[in-house]
Amino acid sequence: MSKKQLKAVAFGEVLYDIFGNEKRIGGAPLNVALRMKALGAESNMISCVGNDEDGKNIIKEVKNLGLETDTILTSNDFPTGLVHVTLDESKSATYEILYPSAWDKIVLTEEARELVVTSDVLIYGSLVCRDEVSRKALEELLNTHTYKVFDVNLRKPHYDYELLLELMQFANFIKFNDEELAEISAALDSPYTTLEENINFICSLTNATAICVTRGKDGAVLLWDKHLYSNNGYTVKVEDTVGAGDSFLGALVTSLLKNKEPQKALNFACATGALVAGSAGANPEISKIDIENLINKN
Repeated sequence: MSKKQLKAVAFGEVLYDIFGNEKRIGGAPLNVALRMKALGAESNMISCVGNDEDGKNIIKEVKNLGLETDTILTSNDFPTGLVHVTLDESKSATYEILYPSAWDKIVLTEEARELVVTSDVLIYGSLVCRDEVSRKALEELLNTHTYKVFDVNLRKPHYDYELLLELMQFANFIKFNDEELAEISAALDSPYTTLEENINFICSLTNATAICVTRGKDGAVLLWDKHLYSNNGYTVKVEDTVGAGDSFLGALVTSLLKNKEPQKALNFACATGALVAGSAGANPEISKIDIENLINKN
């Protein structure tokens, strides 16, 4: 896919993350789309916000960040999504995700269908399937021939293993964190304990040809084209972990689909994720120079 400009579309939640008195734009698929846009991809978002102040502000902010908003619908019946974020001592986040939100009720338009069919890659997660309306819309898009990236992103209690297996079946590329891989593998009766064995186990159950597992501060492992690549992580002073995995994924997918050598793509993605963890909020501005500097420093 060495087309001049990569065309990406993400499907799912756009919302405000609330940290104490502060609101920051977020939602995992949106965070991935924004990072891909920042790295030069043509990036789009299919979602829904409420016809309220928050919804208007999100549309304005997304436009300012360079994303098209034609396929972010407005609902008169449901409010814009809000998530209350709590950080523990190690700056790891837990989330209270309000329901129902406008993004639970994404209805497909002809424009959204067309957008997916003409894109190089579709990014989706599991959280958006907690409501039947958005789940049906996603299922329709998963039956297209676009390259599909499944960002597992487990948020209790909004998933079950049958659903996860179904979503994995559609994916060309699956991204887990190490805890998610262990939990899902065990739930699907994996006899294995190591990361590598469970990556191969998931491959055997699905059609995915690429799997990536993030390991927090310890970097990530990537299975790509039947080879395993790893990176041991980059050291930063953590500000908050919100969105670090999303930016990691956006950087990795952009690099790989632009035919960057897999090890270099993984290094680049790990450095991007580390810099986001070292900054406040899910979508800090990070330059390619900052990323290359962190890689070279290590």
